[in-house]
Amino acid sequence: MPVTAKICGLSTPETLDAAIAGGASHVGFVFFPPSPRNLDFDQARALIRRVPGHVGTVGVFVDPDEALLSAALATGIQAVQLHKTAPDRAAAIRMRVPVWAAVAVKTRADMDQAAAYRGAADRILYDAKTPDGAALPGGMGLRFDWKLLEYIPQPLPWALSGGLDAGNVREAAGITGARLVDVSSGVESAPGVKDVAKIAAFLQAVAQC
Repeated sequence: MPVTAKICGLSTPETLDAAIAGGASHVGFVFFPPSPRNLDFDQARALIRRVPGHVGTVGVFVDPDEALLSAALATGIQAVQLHKTAPDRAAAIRMRVPVWAAVAVKTRADMDQAAAYRGAADRILYDAKTPDGAALPGGMGLRFDWKLLEYIPQPLPWALSGGLDAGNVREAAGITGARLVDVSSGVESAPGVKDVAKIAAFLQAVAQC
């Protein structure tokens, strides 16, 4: 089974087009104002109109309230990726749209959080835990010990995120067995600034996994 990729935090037509041309299976759009990748709804709507039907669109949120969620869903996103969102809240949102639940990982004990999302999410996204007090829940280039995913029974389909780039994604997929990988800062030239060449290189590396 081939490895596929989500390019997350896209904000311009050029970088979105590069992700699509390179073979990304999913593209992600951030709806979280503290993030340098945050989009307003008009920007998101314009970008989503460019996405062909075979590529999934995912909105990224940090425990969104109803107003934000409803406005973002109106842009046309097909799924939501939820950070710092309790399973019961995720389950309620899942009644409206497919849910990816982010699980922040630093130690093996953190992996146990995934089981709580059985029935509340469609996919788990394992991401590196950010430092206490960090403004962002992800997209900081941090990685966790990929060996923590070895031999762990998975309650749901899952994806791997956190510190991935063109130079390490093949190793990461090999160690973890991930079939879907997610990158944001690893294809940027500066925080929030996606790089067309880095997107292409990452997707070429994924194709070789």
